[in-house]
Amino acid sequence: QVHLVESGGGLVQAGGSLRLSCAASGRTSSAYAMAWFRQAPGKEREFVAGIGGGGAEILYADSVKGRFTITRDVARKTVSLEMSSLKPEDTAVYYCASRSALYSGPSNYTPSYAYWGQGTQVTVSS
Repeated sequence: QVHLVESGGGLVQAGGSLRLSCAASGRTSSAYAMAWFRQAPGKEREFVAGIGGGGAEILYADSVKGRFTITRDVARKTVSLEMSSLKPEDTAVYYCASRSALYSGPSNYTPSYAYWGQGTQVTVSS
């Protein structure tokens, strides 16, 4: 079992920045792809960014390209999401997710991920 804990959410003004972190523990592996998803009230959970096992492959949703950056610290078993030029439409609960297949690539398909964190709220005011 893999346990994921997100941190770093909060309230920020439009145009501002936030950094989210996800700490993995348990039977985690640097060879698992990990990702960030988000879910706004009344909307389905959507893919934001993903990073493959080993960190070589990175995928972003079109809506965040050029504004968000996903990185991975293998030694610390963390995945971070640096968010800049935030917009009110970025407001959502952000979830960290992990795949369970070794050397898997990132996927924007929610069922591809076996493990999920509890989420952290990001609110962007206009």
